[in-house]
Amino acid sequence: MNRIKKVIIGLAAVLLILLTGFVLPEDLVIPVKGATTLDWNHDTFWYSPWGKSGVHKGIDIFSPIGTPAVAATDGIVLFTGRLNLGGNVVVILGPKWRIHYYAHLNSVSTTMGSLVSQTRPIGKVGDSGNAKGKPPHLHYTILSVVPYLWRWDNSPQGWKKIFFLNPSEKLTAQY
Repeated sequence: MNRIKKVIIGLAAVLLILLTGFVLPEDLVIPVKGATTLDWNHDTFWYSPWGKSGVHKGIDIFSPIGTPAVAATDGIVLFTGRLNLGGNVVVILGPKWRIHYYAHLNSVSTTMGSLVSQTRPIGKVGDSGNAKGKPPHLHYTILSVVPYLWRWDNSPQGWKKIFFLNPSEKLTAQY
């Protein structure tokens, strides 16, 4: 096989993988067992000012400490660990090339590289990171790897809106 043909086959394979990510269904569930749409403030996405981050780029789903947290969608675990602001966190790549970020967990029960589904706990709700001393909750953020350029606006950090999706809108659309 000549070199050009190998390059074309390689590019076709990459394109197929990219397209597959977009066609996979993204049926979201609320990522806290037993939680409903009444368990978070629907107006806190992109609320400013919000602590050290400046803008709240997700939602906080309140629940008792130790409540199981599940993946909002099926995916691959990209990261588990501890971050200064987020505390114990899990990062999952899901369908549509979206990254789902779960923070302030009391504990983590998954590992990097694992395939996760909505039925399996990824950790437990807590108050780690900068949520210490606040009511226990799961901070949930959805980021798009593919930018939505039309979302850019003049709000604080408005250019970042091209990557962040409102989890409240995504979750309430499912219920």
